[in-house]
Amino acid sequence: MPMAQLVTRIDDELAGAMDALVVEGRYESRSDIVRTAVGELLDRLRREEVGRQILDGYRRVPENERELAEARAASVALVQDEPW
Repeated sequence: MPMAQLVTRIDDELAGAMDALVVEGRYESRSDIVRTAVGELLDRLRREEVGRQILDGYRRVPENERELAEARAASVALVQDEPW
């Protein structure tokens, strides 16, 4: 699969910290660290956006009292079904 190549500069302290992670065997290379970090950042931002969209939906169409009562009853039933 073709991959884009990025070139960036980082300070020596950050590079040293990345190198330490590679030496420890936690990552294969600096590139592996960058790929992982960017992927996690994009995933976090995507999840935040989904959360905002869900919240906006509830603000536009809030639950009514019947729906809230049903949700409470379902929660109580789930807890009561636990073997503890």
